[in-house]
Amino acid sequence: MSLLAEPPTSSMIGFSDAEGVINALPHPVLSIDDRDRVTGANAAAETFFRMSATLLRRLPIADLVPFGSPLIVQLDQVRQRGAPVNEYRVDLGTPRIGNARVVDIHITPHSEIPGHLVIMLQERTIAEKMDRQMTHRGAARSVIALASMLAHEIKNPLSGIRGAAQLLESSAPDEDRALTRLICDETDRIVKLVDRMEIFSDERPVEREAVNIHVVLEHVRRLAQSGFARDIKIVEDYDPSLPPVLANRDQLVQVFLNLVKNAAEAASGTPEAEVQITTAFRPGVRLSVPGAQTRVSLPLEICVRDNGPGVSEDLLPHLFDPFVTTKPTGSGLGLALVAKIVGDHGGIIECQSQPKNTTFRVLMPIFAGDLPNEAGETL
Repeated sequence: MSLLAEPPTSSMIGFSDAEGVINALPHPVLSIDDRDRVTGANAAAETFFRMSATLLRRLPIADLVPFGSPLIVQLDQVRQRGAPVNEYRVDLGTPRIGNARVVDIHITPHSEIPGHLVIMLQERTIAEKMDRQMTHRGAARSVIALASMLAHEIKNPLSGIRGAAQLLESSAPDEDRALTRLICDETDRIVKLVDRMEIFSDERPVEREAVNIHVVLEHVRRLAQSGFARDIKIVEDYDPSLPPVLANRDQLVQVFLNLVKNAAEAASGTPEAEVQITTAFRPGVRLSVPGAQTRVSLPLEICVRDNGPGVSEDLLPHLFDPFVTTKPTGSGLGLALVAKIVGDHGGIIECQSQPKNTTFRVLMPIFAGDLPNEAGETL
């Protein structure tokens, strides 16, 4: 069940150990030659394709996947580029293995044999995250009607209540003025909450331009360290070659200021509290987005990590839903608004969490300067 195209030689030190590790992987792994014939498969691949490695090695990869599968196209692309390519949310379902087998595909050139490739399939895919993201986006938009109703039905009566309290305060004895002031303060707090929810109902197109994400992140860092994160260590690891993103600068500041603030609050109670902000370019990251005829490329990755206690497993699937919060005084609208803004820009946001390592990852499309209208439509 070797994944090598040729028998191991004496120079291949530790081959047996490497083969054992590959066979222990829970993800199907295949090696193919320069004519796209299977030359090796691990145990997970045998299970996935429901045939032994011996049978697999008799077949070209095209016989294992649906006709016209993007996997075949990606093989040529990897050979031409000489670099790995990732393809997300690809259906490899066939009558043999089942009609609904959605996977992530990771293809990389063989390190020692030119033209040979290694393919890994990951059934625990980003498709789940995309589905969750669509749910987050829908949940954020589901409060639009509620926000409009609140603005009309609640803000008007609140102004009357506050005005009445102010009139009472002018003639109330000193011991009662604290109560009238409490009424005014609480009505102001409710109005602010409604104002925040009204953002969800704003469907006007935003003005966008080519934005340098590092300028945005540097502005967010300065704001954080001059305020809520003055006692938190902020570590930056940026890819300076990143192209610009087609976005609204103010809204991006709002997104990452919210994420950094949440990270700083989560890490504040831990020794050596730290927040990391990283950027990277991930070529080959393409996703199917509802309403788009082609896969949308989201190569810009921005991560905000903290070393706090983490998010509970029960809360993690609902983290971007409105009114879900772990803060005693939180409204639960911050992350819902973040998800809406990122979604409106054509990107996705996801969260992975474990103790001392919680990561919010934002994937965004790049700015196509020569085709601004098309880019706007893609978003």
